Amino acid sequence: MGQKVGIEVSIAAADAVGLCDVDVVAAYPITPQTHVVEHLAELCASGHLDAEFVPVESEHSAMSVCCGSAAVGARTFTATSAQGLALMSEIVFIASSMRLPMVMFLANRALSAPLSIWNDHSDTMMVRDCGWIQVFCKNGQEVYDAIFHAFRVAEDKRVSMPVMINVDGFGLTHVIEPIEFWTKEMVKEYLPPFEPLYTLHPDKVVTMGAFGMPEIFTEAKKALDVAMWNSAPVVVEAWDEMAKLTGRQYMPVETYKADGAETLILAMGSICETASIAVDRFREAGKKVGLVNLRLWRPLPKDELRKALSGAKDVVVLDRALTPGGANSPLTAEIRSLMYGETARPNIYNMVAGLGGRDVTPEDITTMLEKALADQHKGYYIYGVRG
Repeated sequence: MGQKVGIEVSIAAADAVGLCDVDVVAAYPITPQTHVVEHLAELCASGHLDAEFVPVESEHSAMSVCCGSAAVGARTFTATSAQGLALMSEIVFIASSMRLPMVMFLANRALSAPLSIWNDHSDTMMVRDCGWIQVFCKNGQEVYDAIFHAFRVAEDKRVSMPVMINVDGFGLTHVIEPIEFWTKEMVKEYLPPFEPLYTLHPDKVVTMGAFGMPEIFTEAKKALDVAMWNSAPVVVEAWDEMAKLTGRQYMPVETYKADGAETLILAMGSICETASIAVDRFREAGKKVGLVNLRLWRPLPKDELRKALSGAKDVVVLDRALTPGGANSPLTAEIRSLMYGETARPNIYNMVAGLGGRDVTPEDITTMLEKALADQHKGYYIYGVRG
């Protein structure tokens, strides 16, 4: 195994990208993503990483460069956040529809206005349906490991799709955690050389991203949908292979003290570690409460989620994004839709919290759970509103 180091999560993630021996990094700085690409620029400038670092003039250009580099068969990485993703989003949809394997580190941050540099999940929910494989991480080790996993999955010829790694801004990106580093030998064993399915080359001309008439557009989108669902077994397979190498087993849906739980808390990202403290306190008080951590957001692990939730009486979903004017916030909408019509369907409550980086403590989670069960809101409840 590699050495365990106390290090900022963003710097560790950049080191992982360097160990993957990427060919192209194209990015534009935006808080709280900047430390990732700054460190990659340092690695390139110092000669520790033999890659093209492209300091573009905008996030839109960053993703455009990534599409070009992936299309010619280069191992490609980028990172962004919030308004940067909003500017990039036009090309984000193109990358997946053209089946271009690349990896993006998304430092989750609230969308303006008002201007906020702090964490919630509104940016990633904006591109929920962009056709990228999407994973959420709850701690620094997961973030570090996710870099290797993302390249392994994206570049697998059975997949050939872009992968987005969701990392809570500041709450994860800027904290120092003990992270077990991989050795070069481990990376070489886990991540094979990139051999793309199709490449742009003058000796063998192909067309990418051509005009799609109405007669073929639906079929193209159907093909993307099928490819997304077909990627799920490969995602799991790559996690299983990682477990053999590192001893850390990741799964699409992870549960904590959920056996026999009457009430489950469901969440994504670093808030799951906070929620686990609340669960411990509930259990110590004799209350049957457990936690469901949804790690794989796209493709949604439907069977695993149904299995995890079907035994509970109540499920309290902690959403870190709001759908103004909608019936539910994004994560809850998916869960309610998934469980609709199930024989053992639990009551599902929607609590929105932590918008714009507002702190969510174990005490807050306890209060939210108790309020949800007492009031039984059928829509959504925004927790902690003052005034």
